[in-house]
Amino acid sequence: MATNDRLLVQILLLGLLAASLWVLAPFWSALFWAAVLAFASWPLMRLLTQLLNGRMSLAAGILTGVWVVLVAVPLVWLGFNLADHIKDANALVKDLQVEGLPPPPSWLEAIPLVGGRLVEMWHTIDQQGAAFFDTVRPYLGQVGNWLVARSAKIGGGMVELALSLVLVFFFYRDGPRLAVFVHSLLERLIGDRADHYLELVAGTVQRVVNGVIGTAAAQAVLAYIGFVIAGVPGALVLGLLTFAFSFIMIPPLIWGPAVAWLVWQGEIGMAIFLGVWGFFVISGVDNILKPYLISRGGNLPLVVVLLGVFGGILAFGFMGLFLGPTLLAVAYSLLSDWVADRAPPAENLVDKPLADEETRG
Repeated sequence: MATNDRLLVQILLLGLLAASLWVLAPFWSALFWAAVLAFASWPLMRLLTQLLNGRMSLAAGILTGVWVVLVAVPLVWLGFNLADHIKDANALVKDLQVEGLPPPPSWLEAIPLVGGRLVEMWHTIDQQGAAFFDTVRPYLGQVGNWLVARSAKIGGGMVELALSLVLVFFFYRDGPRLAVFVHSLLERLIGDRADHYLELVAGTVQRVVNGVIGTAAAQAVLAYIGFVIAGVPGALVLGLLTFAFSFIMIPPLIWGPAVAWLVWQGEIGMAIFLGVWGFFVISGVDNILKPYLISRGGNLPLVVVLLGVFGGILAFGFMGLFLGPTLLAVAYSLLSDWVADRAPPAENLVDKPLADEETRG
C-alpha cells in the first residue's frame, strides 16, 4: 500500500511539473535571455551591490535601468531611422517609375574594355524601366505582405525584449537564492559532481558571451570607423546594424551595400577602401577574435565550442548561440568522466603487452 501511495505522489508531482512548464512555455525565450543577461553582467551587479552597502533591490533596479537605456532606447531610435530610410527608398522607386534613371555617371564610360557596354546597358535599362515595373507590379503585393509579416515578427521580438528587461530585475534581485536552489537540485540529482558541472556550464556560457558580444562590439566599432573614413552617411546607424548582424555572422549585408552606394556616387577609391576594409578587417576580425575569446581560459576543445555555436543556431535559432555550446560542453564532459572512470590506468596499458609476451615465451 505504501508503494502505491508513493507512486501516486510521484505521478502527481510529475503532472504538476508538466503543468508548470506548460504555463511558462510562452515565456521561455524571455526567461532565457533575461537569465543570460543577468549571468553575463553579474560581476557588475556584485560590484554595485557592494557600493550600495548590500541593497540588492536598489542595485538591481539601477542596473536594469541602465540596460533599458543601453538596449531599448537605441533599438527604438534605430527603428525610427530605419522607417525614415524605408520612406526614402519608396520615394526613390517612385521617382524611377516617373522619371527613369538619371544620366549615366561620367566615370562609367571611362572603365577600360567594358565602359561603353555598361553605358549601353544603362540606357537599355532606362528605356525598359516602365516595362520592368509593369512586370514586377504583381509581385509587389506579395513583397508587401512579406514585409508586414516580418514587421509583426520584429514587433513580437521587441515585446519579448521588453519582457526580458523586466525579468532581468528579478534575476538580479533573487540571483543568490536561485543559485542555491539550482545547486541543491543538481546535488540531489548527481551528488558531488554538481559543483563541477555548474562551473562547466557557467564557464561555457561566459566564454560564449564574451566571444559573441566582444566580437560584435569590435566589428561595430571597426565598421563605424570605416564608414566615417569613407564618408558614408548614417555611419552610426550602420555601425549599430553591423553590431546586430554580427550575431548572425553576416555583417557584409551592411558594408556591402555601402560599397555599392559609393560606386554609385562615383567614389571608386573610397569604395575600394571600404571593400578591402570590410573584407579583411570587419569580417576578418570574426575569424581571429571570436575563437580566441571563446577558447580563452577553458579546457574544452575549441572545435566542440564552435560546433556548438553554429549547430545551436541552426537547431534552436538565436537561443542556440548559448544552448548549443553548453549542451555539447556538458555532453563532452560527461563522456570524458565516463571514459576516465572505465578506462584502465595508462601504465597497465603499457605493461600488458610485455606481460603477454612473457606469457607466450
